Amino acid sequence: MTTTFVIEAMAAANAQLRWKRREQEEIDDSDSTSEYSDDDVVGRSRSEPETKPILSVQRSGGHVDHFDIAERVEMGQMASMFFNKVGVNMFYICIIVYLYGDLAIYAAAVPISLMEVACGNHSCSAGSLKYNDTDTCWGPVTRKNAYRVFLSMFTLLLGPFTFFSAQKTKYLQILTSLMRWIAFTMMIILALIRIGKGTGEGHPPIASFSGVPNLFGVCVYSFMCQHSLPSLVTPISDKKRVGTLVFADYVMILGFYVLLSFTAIFCFDSSLLHDMYTLNFTDNCNVLDIPVLRYFLGLFPVFTISTNFPIIAVTLRNNWKTLFHRDGGTYPWVVDRIVFPLITLVPPILVAFCTHNLESLVGITGAYAGTGIQYVVPAFLVYYARRHLEPVMGRDAINKHQSPFRHAFWVWFVLLWAAFCLMFVTANIILTDTKK
Repeated sequence: MTTTFVIEAMAAANAQLRWKRREQEEIDDSDSTSEYSDDDVVGRSRSEPETKPILSVQRSGGHVDHFDIAERVEMGQMASMFFNKVGVNMFYICIIVYLYGDLAIYAAAVPISLMEVACGNHSCSAGSLKYNDTDTCWGPVTRKNAYRVFLSMFTLLLGPFTFFSAQKTKYLQILTSLMRWIAFTMMIILALIRIGKGTGEGHPPIASFSGVPNLFGVCVYSFMCQHSLPSLVTPISDKKRVGTLVFADYVMILGFYVLLSFTAIFCFDSSLLHDMYTLNFTDNCNVLDIPVLRYFLGLFPVFTISTNFPIIAVTLRNNWKTLFHRDGGTYPWVVDRIVFPLITLVPPILVAFCTHNLESLVGITGAYAGTGIQYVVPAFLVYYARRHLEPVMGRDAINKHQSPFRHAFWVWFVLLWAAFCLMFVTANIILTDTKK
């Protein structure tokens, strides 16, 4: 639903940009042909409110689809077009919190994988063991200390990229995407083979209501793509069926998640499942008895996540700059080159030092920042885009990318759903901490 909201807002943003350009062309033409003075032109342009229907400023020469999504308009630009100053700041704060959560998850995931590979007992009987943070890794070093050592190395190696720009990563991203598909395909096939042989250890209950609150955050985090839609939808040449394509995409993603999840819970004992799913294949010869492939799956998150960490860090740094940017102003060198990178890098690393519970990190990031990006921002974007363009475009203008959920009821439904999710997850966190 909220995906269709974002697509409609993108079309509205394109119409708004075309309207402004056409208005500027009218002013330029008047400036070159009119006998009025420059002061008269400026006065007239200022006195004309942005309520003039776009159809009145069209030139002859065929039909123009003003709502065609031909120009990529990112969510930040849409927020600047349709929100007031407070709304724009709240949008960037939401994005920043989400990116902080992303970086904290990544900063914890890589050291966990390295710790499990370096400290794990890779004998074929190790799959039935559950290690604690206080268990020995090597010599006097515990697993928890080993995790912190690897986290320090991760920070020293990838942290400096936050102070620079991440460019020309296309081929690196293609390589990591290929590695992801190889790893996911391997894990699904291996789990299916084990289940097919009747040696699966998983006996999940029909339902477990205790896991429902965290499921909200995990699902939001897993399906959140609204902030990437402008880059995904705009290049599509034939946008007449963009709704069908998006729906098919969601169905395929859901099918993939269901296949991956159900093969996992029936293949492995739920009490022994690692937060990082790939690690379940590194210490169990009953699932995979080829050492090279076991190490590949164990270290696969290290390579893929390490390539994304600098990109997300630079994105977060740039969002901080945008949040505090003032027209015509520039930042001092120390603020631009030192302060912004530090406030980008330090908080997620500190969080990763304090906890490596990936399930909680994903759940909290998805439940709070993710809810804002997936539910709240799209709902407000489409609501204010409609209010903004109706007097400008006129009631007869048709947005072919209008959401099927065009009634205002659906906007308020999404906002109420977001509030319900936040209250549900918050209550669960408080109750869980109280029990502990």
